[in-house]
Amino acid sequence: MEFMKSLGKGSYGSVDLMRFTNPDGSSEPCYHAVKSSYAHDYDTLRKEFRILSKLRNCPRIVQTVGSSLTRGVNDYGVRVYKMSMEYAAAGSLASFMETRTLSDSMVRDFTLMILQGLVSVHSHGYVHCDLKPENLLLFPRHEGCVGGGLQSTYELKICDFGMSTKAGEESEFWEFDSPFLGTPLYMSPESVQEGVAEKALDLWSLGCVVLEMYTGEPAWPFADSEDLMPQLLNGNAPEIPRSLPWDARQFLKTCFARNPDERGSAEELLKHPFLRNVSDQKKVMVTGAGVKRQPVVGLECKDTTKKPIRVKIIPPKPVQFKKDSHRPLRLKIIPPKPPGCKLVPV
Repeated sequence: MEFMKSLGKGSYGSVDLMRFTNPDGSSEPCYHAVKSSYAHDYDTLRKEFRILSKLRNCPRIVQTVGSSLTRGVNDYGVRVYKMSMEYAAAGSLASFMETRTLSDSMVRDFTLMILQGLVSVHSHGYVHCDLKPENLLLFPRHEGCVGGGLQSTYELKICDFGMSTKAGEESEFWEFDSPFLGTPLYMSPESVQEGVAEKALDLWSLGCVVLEMYTGEPAWPFADSEDLMPQLLNGNAPEIPRSLPWDARQFLKTCFARNPDERGSAEELLKHPFLRNVSDQKKVMVTGAGVKRQPVVGLECKDTTKKPIRVKIIPPKPVQFKKDSHRPLRLKIIPPKPPGCKLVPV
């Protein structure tokens, strides 16, 4: 086992990229993301491992490697507990958005994948409680050159279940002075007021993530949770820009419904018109990966070179409008319509 680099640190541990090889070199090396926690956070890591074990083989949930946690020591001789997971080579959705402007189709594809993951989480009786771009991982599945540009295919999975709670139970992370079950910017009004984890909380958080994918900025313009608190206590929702597509705005309004029951379920949201025409329900394809740019819309048409030109004879206007009734006929050339035109992102 060889340390490669640090992937990140959180409140309850750190994640490192490790390379595993056989001493005799009999097979290709494999890479795992290894999450480590100190002994006093062992219970949190064990709970997360137990939840992930129940979600094993769910395609939209990050998968663990091995049947149990391992124990070891860090570079300072301190005992730590470790959990091995599959490695997301493309990083988190948060880092992904730092270098790209997501197109409308990409937002819809990623939203579909998140909802598929939430269906699995909720069906096992859990609420994630900390859904945000940092906890959504991207896995590249294919890369190749198409038309002189780099083409990549990505799959999205939900990770970090350290704050997950059984649906309907009070969260151990809710405190009177800091009444948040997870990251404040993604919390719902009722979770702040009651401290109870309900499935509708994840749908509110999903709305915040979708809005951030469209705008590139967090749903709330507050850097301090104290500024955010009055908005949540009053049941207010983030502002939805009118520049977004109509069905996207309707989807967000459902996620931000003040009454949690009106948000429906993750399974019901999968049937929303916003996701009805998603191009690929298993992966999202990105052209020009690694370059941040504004989405461009181009016109794609079929070949019209063989269409004959039509001639339309336009008679002169009636005599009562023009005194000269002997004007010659005029010919107007009408080019053929391009059939099957449609707007596609390029």
